[in-house]
Amino acid sequence: MEVNNQTRVQMFILLGFPTVLELQRLLFVVFLCIYIVTLVENTMIIILTRTNTHLQKPMYLFLSHLSFLETWYISVTVPKLLINFLATDKSISYSGCMVQLYFFISLACTECVLLAVMAYDRYVAICHPLRYPVIMTSQVCLQLAVGSWFTGFLISMLKFFFISRLNFCGPNIINHFFCDISPLLNLSCTDRTVAEMVDFVFALLILLIPLSVTMGSYAFIIGAVLHIPTYQGKRKAFSTCASHLTVVIIFYSATLFMYARPRRIHSFNMNKLVSVVYTIVTPMLNPCIYCLRNQDVKEALKKYFAT
Repeated sequence: MEVNNQTRVQMFILLGFPTVLELQRLLFVVFLCIYIVTLVENTMIIILTRTNTHLQKPMYLFLSHLSFLETWYISVTVPKLLINFLATDKSISYSGCMVQLYFFISLACTECVLLAVMAYDRYVAICHPLRYPVIMTSQVCLQLAVGSWFTGFLISMLKFFFISRLNFCGPNIINHFFCDISPLLNLSCTDRTVAEMVDFVFALLILLIPLSVTMGSYAFIIGAVLHIPTYQGKRKAFSTCASHLTVVIIFYSATLFMYARPRRIHSFNMNKLVSVVYTIVTPMLNPCIYCLRNQDVKEALKKYFAT
């Protein structure tokens, strides 16, 4: 039967984490707590970086953008997941699925670029400390931040364009807790070769180019740190970028595993668990990582709660 004569899918079923009712309720509480904590943490970082005079630096400007991004990043997937834990109807409309997909891709691509920009900022600060105020002016920082958002949303638009042109005729069950790329590609009833190729190529570009910038920046940073004569100087220089490096390792470990593979990713339970790491756990951990290892942020927190 031709695709045009088939009934098109009007909604999808998000399978999520099928378990017994008691465990569903427990998972609801766990993910709700994670969601609330993440929103509070990232909102606090945004407030601190905007109100504390000691945090009016390029590094914290980018950190505030990262916190703002991750507030929306986790909000794209978790609210629907929470509803599905308690609801018997786990459906999502076709248009709702496409909207979730687009914003998820956009925010993920933006984070890739933003992490590279933050690495470049640390490179300039450590390798060219005297020229840092001249290079990283407020205008340049704003352009880099806005450029990260623009690049992320542009790349995702190209990926989304080819996926949205696919037809879905059934089955309509997505073995995932949100509308991700690979589960949707696997459900398409039309030729998805072009969509898969475009998705794979752009996934490599948006992952590997920022990752190369990040790795190159840290290669120069390590070289500069090794030439610092004192141990205390080396420790201070490395501590300024240790938290960012930790975030980069966590983020790229999960995303490269999920998206930089030259074949369709079947949504096995392992893929769902890895998705939980970079869509839910990472946005919660990042503020803790930056706060625990950053003396300026800790001092700003103490001052904020002391007033």
